[in-house]
Amino acid sequence: MRDQEVIVIVPVKRDANRRRVLALPKGHLDKGETAEQAAKREVAEETGVTAEVIDKLGDVEYSYERRGRRRNKRVAFYLFKYQSGNLEDHDREIEDARWMPLEEAVNALTYPGEREIVRRALSRMSPDR
Repeated sequence: MRDQEVIVIVPVKRDANRRRVLALPKGHLDKGETAEQAAKREVAEETGVTAEVIDKLGDVEYSYERRGRRRNKRVAFYLFKYQSGNLEDHDREIEDARWMPLEEAVNALTYPGEREIVRRALSRMSPDR
């Protein structure tokens, strides 16, 4: 997060219908990692930036089918504060990484669960809180 902005990514891999997606950075846990540690590592790998965890925004659960098998997934999302780095240094699995205003991301992100996460970030950052 950088002054009411969020990093969004366009992964090289397409969705099940071979469409480009606009998503939040996310990934898997490496052995021995906590969800928070994995989130911080994935943000750095996928976007080229380092960030400090401010708060957990919540989990998103979903399922999908791959190679004829149903898979269930839970992703923990965190509110981060930008520290350093350059989006041009994103990894090769990412086609594009860019800053986007939170209000714009609420409508632009592909997945409904991620749009809800951005709404939570907006709420947490509101001056009334």
